[in-house]
Amino acid sequence: MLPENEIGVNIRKMRNSQGLSLDALAQKTGLSKGYLSKVENSDKAPPVSTLLMIAKSLGVTIAEIFGDGQEKVTSSVVTKAERKPVARDGTVFGYSYETLAHKYPHKHMEPYILTIPGDSVESAVFQHHGEEMMVMLEGTMHFMHGNDEFIMHQGDCIYFDSSIEHYGLPMNGQDVKVLMVIYLPE
Repeated sequence: MLPENEIGVNIRKMRNSQGLSLDALAQKTGLSKGYLSKVENSDKAPPVSTLLMIAKSLGVTIAEIFGDGQEKVTSSVVTKAERKPVARDGTVFGYSYETLAHKYPHKHMEPYILTIPGDSVESAVFQHHGEEMMVMLEGTMHFMHGNDEFIMHQGDCIYFDSSIEHYGLPMNGQDVKVLMVIYLPE
């Protein structure tokens, strides 16, 4: 059983491993996004009734929320057919994200396939703690990282500090497809 101060962290890991945003979990549970954020960041566990609602919404047992009975997972395969679309900040600009490791619990990295439509002329500007790596799978992209500009071609890879503002736009009217791995420190 986890210590009380790790239950919120465990809930966050379970939510993230399923590719769920706080908004999505709030809709499933009927609890507010702010309250769920407090649960995930608190050193104290919420009432058991709240934990039961969260567990049900995540499709796990209350025992799993408490850290009991969890088998150690050492690998996970997600087939192309099992990829799930997930909402992230860029979806308002037509970006699409597919999960690549949603079955692996408690991971430290979030891998996605990112697709940017070729007709995109503006982008969300991203900035978050951690590090990021992108490998160009298709297309050509103009990528900005702080004051640095890069032209990224198929096969190119960039690894960067994601706490610095960054964004990318397609070139030549072609869709851009990128393997993206985000590392978010706890």
